[in-house]
Amino acid sequence: MTTHDEATGHLPPDPEEAIAALRELVAAVERAQQRELVDDFIALFREDAIWTTGHGRRLFGRDAIAEFTAGVLPGSSRQGRTTYELEHALFIRPDVAAVKVRQRSFTDDGTLASEGSPMYVVAHEDGRWLLTANQNTPVLRA
Repeated sequence: MTTHDEATGHLPPDPEEAIAALRELVAAVERAQQRELVDDFIALFREDAIWTTGHGRRLFGRDAIAEFTAGVLPGSSRQGRTTYELEHALFIRPDVAAVKVRQRSFTDDGTLASEGSPMYVVAHEDGRWLLTANQNTPVLRA
C-alpha cells in the first residue's frame, strides 16, 4: 500500500500498482548495476533519454548512455555493492513521474562508503515505465 510520503501529485488510476512498478524499475536498476549487466541497464531507458552522471557528464540518447555505461559498469562491483531504494514519486501526470531514489554504496565489509540521491524522470509507455531524464547526484558529507 502506498502512503502520502511515497507518492504525490496527479496520481494514476491505480497508485499502488504504479508504485509497485516503479519499485520494480528501481530494483531492475539495482540488479543491473550489481551484476554489471550493461544491456539490462540500457534496456531500462527510452531511446531519446538523457542522463547526467554523478560527476556532471551529460549524455544524450540511449547510444551515448550505453557507450558510457559499457566503459564504467564492468568491474565496478569490485569496489563493493550499491543499493537503490525508491524514496518518493511525484506524478507530474499519471504517466510521468519524478522518482527520488536513495543510493548507498557499501564496501565489501559492509561499511557505508558513499551515498547518492538520483532523480529519475520516468514515462509510462507501451505498458512499462522507462528512464527518460535522469540525474545522478552524490551526497556530500559535511
